[in-house]
Parts: sequence; C-alpha cells; structure tokens
Amino acid sequence: MFAFKILNMEITIPESTQALIFDVDGTLADSMPVHLQSWRVIGEKYGFDYSREDLEKYAGMSGQEIVRIINEKNGLELDPDRIAHEKEDAFLEMLDEVQPIEPVVKLLNDYRGRMPLAAGTGGFRKIATRILKSIGVWEKIDTLVASDDVEHHKPHPHTFLRCAELLGVAPGNCVVFEDAELGFQAARRAGMHLIDVRPYYNNISDPAKRTP
Repeated sequence: MFAFKILNMEITIPESTQALIFDVDGTLADSMPVHLQSWRVIGEKYGFDYSREDLEKYAGMSGQEIVRIINEKNGLELDPDRIAHEKEDAFLEMLDEVQPIEPVVKLLNDYRGRMPLAAGTGGFRKIATRILKSIGVWEKIDTLVASDDVEHHKPHPHTFLRCAELLGVAPGNCVVFEDAELGFQAARRAGMHLIDVRPYYNNISDPAKRTP
C-alpha cells in the first residue's frame, strides 16, 4: 500500500495502482446545486417536482434514465432525449456557478504525469467537457468517458471499465474517486479500488453539493 493526503487526512491505496479515475459531478466539481436548480427549472416547465432527495438518489444516472423515472413517478410521457438535453441547456446557462472541489482537484494535479488519469461520468460528454474546462482540469486528464460513450451507465461498471481500457490499465490496477452510491456500485463491480471522497473535503456544507 502507499499513501497520499487530502486535507491532511491520509488515504492508502494499493501499491499496484497504475491509474486514477475520477467522477466529475460532486467529486471534481461542485456542480450538484446547479444540476438541482436546472432540474427544477425543467420541472416547473413540464409539471413535476425534483427534490434534493431525487438529486441524491439518481446521482450518476444519465439524464434520459432520470426522465424515464420522472415519467413513471408523475404519469408523464416526456421524451427522455429531448428533456435531458433541455435540462443540460439550462445547466449550461448557470455553468459559471460551478466551482472546483479544491482538495480533489489538488490531488489530481499532484498525480498528473505520475500515472494515467481519467474522468468517468453519467453526464453528457459536452457538459462534462465544459465542466472540466471551467474548473481547469480538462487538459490534465488523459481520457473522458461520458454517458454518450457507453450503453450501460452507473451502477453498471461499463463507464469505469471503458476508462481503464482507454488508459491501457487493468481494472484491478485502477483507483476510482467517487461520491455517490451508484458510482460506488459501479467501481466495485468493475473490480476497482474505491475512494469515497465525501469525508475528505470540508469546503462544502450543503448535502446537495456532495452528490454526483
């Protein structure tokens, strides 16, 4: 095992680690309050409520999957693709409110050049790219796997397995940094070592900001 620190708290990972994989929303980026607000904008338009509990429960799912759940819960027939893209357009209008989660971004910066780095997210590629650029890490990762790139999303392991494949590293030699239950399940199913980042940053007090 070898160790590193986030906010002076020691984390140990296997000596066999050859790559680090980071979730985006709620792990690298403090973006969840903006996701919540953008879902509420769409909900007001189409007649459904979207709570903080919904945000936490569905964290890591693709937008289309979330819309399907909204339809089932509310007896609606919204088009998943169209509504998911409308929601992401609303998110982009508030992108300047998204801030980096500094301790995790610092760790990514510390390991840049020391081992391959990937980002794996349930969000759209165009949105994740904009987020990563806005928090200053886009050029520091080696690859991004988004919902557009895989057929099955978290909690299915495909997102993280695809990251490992693109990095050329065996899944068992990857460490995943995550902050939500669906992502935890995906990492474990991929056979990867998991780090829950939530205990390791203290600059966020709102629970809605601690979920991907």
